[in-house]
Amino acid sequence: MMKIMEVRDMLNANVKKVLEENMWDLATCSDGEPNVVPVAFKSVTDDGKLAVGDVFLDTTHKNLEKNNGRIDVSVYAPGSLEGYQINGRAEYLTSGAIVDNFKTAVEKMFSGAATAKGALLITPEKVIVTTPGADNKKEL
Repeated sequence: MMKIMEVRDMLNANVKKVLEENMWDLATCSDGEPNVVPVAFKSVTDDGKLAVGDVFLDTTHKNLEKNNGRIDVSVYAPGSLEGYQINGRAEYLTSGAIVDNFKTAVEKMFSGAATAKGALLITPEKVIVTTPGADNKKEL
């Protein structure tokens, strides 16, 4: 099992910047059916995990239950095309500070018409460069 320091170190300053400033796409698969969704309610935790608010992640949640939490996150900066694919495992949270923060943000954005039902907490296991060029497919 990976130590917290190792997880935190997987996301260097460049990866964190791209994650913090751009939309993410979450990819899961179950029974041979892939599912990819964009997410806007997301953050990088202090210990290097990725948090995603669950507003409309029904298929993603079902896939995670069937595939032992396997998930990929893809992110890139449209201007520079700097990008990363993060392979990891997600756990589903139904309470706590992370969920409360997402509930507040979602309710504010949607004027109370929607809320976060929970949150995914993703532990990165591998970070792969997707930026075009010499480092493409390089594992960080």
